Amino acid sequence: MIILDGKKVSLKILEEVKEKVAQIDRKPHLAVILVGNNPASKIYVNNKKKAAEAVGIKTTIIEFEEKISELELINKIEELNVDNNITGILVQLPLPQHINSKNIAAHINPKKDVDGFSPENVGRLAIGLEPYFYPATPQGVLMLLDEYGIELESANAVVIGRSNIVGKPMTQMLLKRNATVTSCHSFTKNLDRIIKTADVVISAVGKKIVRCKMGNKNSVIVDVGIYKDSNGQLTGDVDFDYVSDSVGFISPVPGGVGPMTIASLMYNASKIYC
Repeated sequence: MIILDGKKVSLKILEEVKEKVAQIDRKPHLAVILVGNNPASKIYVNNKKKAAEAVGIKTTIIEFEEKISELELINKIEELNVDNNITGILVQLPLPQHINSKNIAAHINPKKDVDGFSPENVGRLAIGLEPYFYPATPQGVLMLLDEYGIELESANAVVIGRSNIVGKPMTQMLLKRNATVTSCHSFTKNLDRIIKTADVVISAVGKKIVRCKMGNKNSVIVDVGIYKDSNGQLTGDVDFDYVSDSVGFISPVPGGVGPMTIASLMYNASKIYC
């Protein structure tokens, strides 16, 4: 059994991004919008800023009070859309309940949408066109699998979860790689049976859901879920200790997909379309 070491692979990708940025005349400039005082969001934003600056990407954090109106936020995004000094825009989620995050994503210039959440980028992915940006977490998963030489073409892949951030785009990106994909969710019956037939399982639910041993010793499990258990310890969707001896490759939590998401985001932020 081989551990899919996202920490090690992410460092390699970040170094490649750093080299790329150093060689281009116009440096990327990422604008990150933070609304409210969510402690976790502040940590995530600061981590993204540190990663960006480490690879040579300038970052401007724009903070708003939680009571900002949706229209005011949209006006700021429209301002950034036409600012030639800004090459990428990221709105930290979650947003306050009175702001529709889908509506906000719809107003971000798709050529600056480093999260890959705008309707145009999502739509291009869905119909088989190349989006300007792929969503960071699914892209990070594929980067991790590629680094370990895991073949996806013709593979029987199972994606657990159907969120707009991970599950849905992950399914589309696997289809683009010519995998045969089964999409599972909270209404799926006989989930264990489906998991056991898979070559690749990617779980992004946020609860302990993969508890069965795999039927294929060469199978791959990628655990995207991350949360704190009753003891305050970080854990994921997969019962690692029970499942790991029945697979060929498995990602840990933490140290698997998390670092890859940041590396993938920096890869996106290094692209300049405007």
